[in-house]
Amino acid sequence: MRVGIVNDLKLAQFALRRLVDAADGASVAWVAEDGQQAVQMCTADTPDVVLMDLIMPNVDGVEATRLIMKTCPCPILVVTATVEGNLTKVYQALGAGALDAVNGPTFATDGTLENTEPVVRKMRAIQRLSGGTPVLEKLARRKSSAGFPSPSEPAERLVVIGASTGGPQAIVDVIRGMPADFRPPVVVVQHLDKSFVPGFVSWLAGQTGWPGVCVGEGDAPQAGVIQVAASDDHLVMAAARRMRYEPEPKDYPYRPSVDAFFLSLRRNWPTPGVGMVLTGMGQDGAKGLKALRDGGWATLAQDQATSVVWGMPRAANEQGGADCVLPVGELGAAAARHLRRLESASRTPDSGKG
Repeated sequence: MRVGIVNDLKLAQFALRRLVDAADGASVAWVAEDGQQAVQMCTADTPDVVLMDLIMPNVDGVEATRLIMKTCPCPILVVTATVEGNLTKVYQALGAGALDAVNGPTFATDGTLENTEPVVRKMRAIQRLSGGTPVLEKLARRKSSAGFPSPSEPAERLVVIGASTGGPQAIVDVIRGMPADFRPPVVVVQHLDKSFVPGFVSWLAGQTGWPGVCVGEGDAPQAGVIQVAASDDHLVMAAARRMRYEPEPKDYPYRPSVDAFFLSLRRNWPTPGVGMVLTGMGQDGAKGLKALRDGGWATLAQDQATSVVWGMPRAANEQGGADCVLPVGELGAAAARHLRRLESASRTPDSGKG
């Protein structure tokens, strides 16, 4: 794994060099002292992963991430002195295409390097995400023994969203695009370390004006609320219409998995709603979106032009999971239109999907 380091501080560069040199199978490709130099170096020599600082002169880490993802896309891990102290910029960088964020290593009083394990662990996770070809046969084969529950009253129609690279800003754009009088339950599965989800939820609420919460064990969907998966385990919908977290499949690199949630909805949520897959690396969500479509859900995917990485929505479309592929700015209005159509059709038994 060849690693590009972007940081304007010499001491931080030295620490990151030592970290990379000590990691098995990793080597330093180059070191850039600001975002502008990082874009130039990445264009000339694209590494397997970039360790990107946020606060730098000339071009900061957010803009550098945006430019790299536009000109020479590659996996980017934000490594900063304090994630908690830079939450706004962290979520801006994630929206621009960074895969994850972590606090950087520090030096102890005796000169030894501390806090290296979280950085190395996230580098390895990104390596798996970039090169792996995961499967979800176990989830696809699993059947609900009781089938759909027998409801005493109709279940609400959900809007469910799966996203990865570039997802935070795309999710904001989708919610902002929804009509003011459209407030269904919205459940989001975004590939994001659980430690960052509470801050992400607060940022999302501030950007959209919708209340946002982390999904807790046993929670039910709430109308007018954005509920975000908040665990490194997989969010699933249980037969009692309550959400829970499951560790299996443990070897699946996308955590939480969009497929895991969508497939569980197909089994355990009887009322079709709207499912969508947004920008992201890989194929997570493609199988699940196809299952939802087969179950009568309206299914949407983000188009290539507005995606930071057109991996997940492309796979969803190519595997027959998307009813339509739209620019991110049109997805919110489309969700409202399709949900209202489904509701109207349910009141007219002879009405078909169309």
